[in-house]
Amino acid sequence: MTPEINGDRLLARLEALATIGRNRSGELTRLALSDEDTRARSQVMQWLEEAGARVWIDRIGNIHGASSGENAQPAVCTGSHIDTVINAGALDGSYGVLAGIELLQTLHEQGLKPATSIEVIVFSNEEGVRFTPDLLGSRVMVKDVSLSEALAVESRTGEQFGSELKRSGSTGDVDPWQHLPGSFVELHIEQGPLLEATNNQIGIVEGVQGHSWWQVEVQGQANHAGTTPMHLRRDAGQAAMRLAQNLSEHASRQSVPAVATVGTLSLVPGAINVVPGQARFTVDFRDASADVLRQADIRLHQEARQLEDDGFRVDLRSISRAEPVFFSADIVAAISNAANARTLRTLRMISGASHDAQMISRICPTAMIFVPSVGGISHHPAEATNAADLIMGAQILADVVWALAN
Repeated sequence: MTPEINGDRLLARLEALATIGRNRSGELTRLALSDEDTRARSQVMQWLEEAGARVWIDRIGNIHGASSGENAQPAVCTGSHIDTVINAGALDGSYGVLAGIELLQTLHEQGLKPATSIEVIVFSNEEGVRFTPDLLGSRVMVKDVSLSEALAVESRTGEQFGSELKRSGSTGDVDPWQHLPGSFVELHIEQGPLLEATNNQIGIVEGVQGHSWWQVEVQGQANHAGTTPMHLRRDAGQAAMRLAQNLSEHASRQSVPAVATVGTLSLVPGAINVVPGQARFTVDFRDASADVLRQADIRLHQEARQLEDDGFRVDLRSISRAEPVFFSADIVAAISNAANARTLRTLRMISGASHDAQMISRICPTAMIFVPSVGGISHHPAEATNAADLIMGAQILADVVWALAN
């Protein structure tokens, strides 16, 4: 018997979780290991306990909640994250976590015991906003980053990840790799426009684009804005903007890479009447081809050398990298079968956003399920998915995980 989830309870919990970290202006921000994230983690652990799960935290701060199975096979796992970007939407990450908890609670209430244990994982620091790199909890689990390196990561304001784990009570004594998944299915909102534009209900995600993130610093010469002729300036701001524009135009014209984004930019000294002597910005390259991603990195270095030829000093620092991945054909087929059984319209697709699933795919069969995002909007307060789509996506997750566990 396939368990039928309680959609109303799922929606109510999504709404309740969205209040944690929301300020008086209505902005939702739960950066990793902040006080807001700590309160949300506590709430999620309470819901896992209500669902009858055995709950523990590992040494990188990932939360685990597992049902018991009849055999000793590695668990069929699902989950996502609950940390957010700044001024976020309510669904990114949280939807996949709460849908997994809803499945566990449904099994608990109906007295259903799977052959293989089912586990929900809440990964720490997925977004990488406060602590870089992103996907930190899953990176440590698959040993892409060592535990000691991760614990030593510092935020922009100097807080250490390990210290913040202890301060917030978010650390445990279990190694992240001690109980690895046997398989993993992540449910997520699409965060893009394709499902809505093609009038499809379920995205069957066959892989995830890789990304390459860079911190760029351009050093010029600060000087008086009124007395320094244009031809005698070494304006770091202008140089940085020229470099950024060249990268964007290359992505637009040559698709190398598929997308390139400058998401942050700061000028020093940052005064209206001073020629900037220093500029710092970030670059986010993404592509489904590892080779194209490397070509984009090479292009960045070539552009930097051109600025150095013009008299600037340019420092490049890689701050995060994830190779493109392609998911398990068997789990992709299981998602397709579950959606077809409920006569849903589906679209096979590649995710443009990064997810913990791309890390977990290194150690076990993995795939993802998407539901439509209204207007394709995410990482924004307007992020939304219709209630019926949220419920149906969670039901498909339940169908697939239950099938894999049995």
